[in-house]
Amino acid sequence: MTNAGGRRAKLSGARVDMAGKSTGLRAMSDPGAEFAGLVEAVLTRFFAQNARPAPPDAERAAFAARLRGLVEARGLPRPLTAAERGAPGEMSDEECAPLVARVLGGADEPLLAVAARQLVKACFYPEFKTCRDSFREVSPDGSCRRQELERVRGRVSGAHCVDCPHWVALTPAQHEKYLAREWRAGAADFAAHRAVFLPEDFRALRQWLHAWARRR
Repeated sequence: MTNAGGRRAKLSGARVDMAGKSTGLRAMSDPGAEFAGLVEAVLTRFFAQNARPAPPDAERAAFAARLRGLVEARGLPRPLTAAERGAPGEMSDEECAPLVARVLGGADEPLLAVAARQLVKACFYPEFKTCRDSFREVSPDGSCRRQELERVRGRVSGAHCVDCPHWVALTPAQHEKYLAREWRAGAADFAAHRAVFLPEDFRALRQWLHAWARRR
């Protein structure tokens, strides 16, 4: 992997506890194994929330390995300094499509393609520190799409964007309290489907990537 400073290094693990808190980096006998496990956990949950069986173990492992290889080849976005705020980024279809195809490796499962596209963006969108507040945007018809269960089932990152800074800045308890307070249908509606709206496996992946980008 090459970071913004041009330094190449092998993929190694960032330890993330079950509460989603990054506990730093550690050397691993199998570089990338923890990353692969996090990716596979997101895939398994994403298929389950869409009432679909997860891809077989071998297919999930191969998917995660291809995503790992892509990240090693491209490197992660440059980590922000304490003084920087950063700005949200975008990725055009022309840029994203070949990356997604590489991660899919010829698989033609539509739901897997949805996950691949979102995970590619999660890995390569630049860092920023101020939430876009997309999760509470209201459409002209009065709906809030990021808070509609059936729409959110199609997102690996729940109600939030894949690059939302809240995944790293907030603890699970803080995050849950924040979303419940902002939920248009009420806190009980959020709580009933909390695992879909605020998936902790995705937080673990985001915090792992955040720590990995800061490896020295």
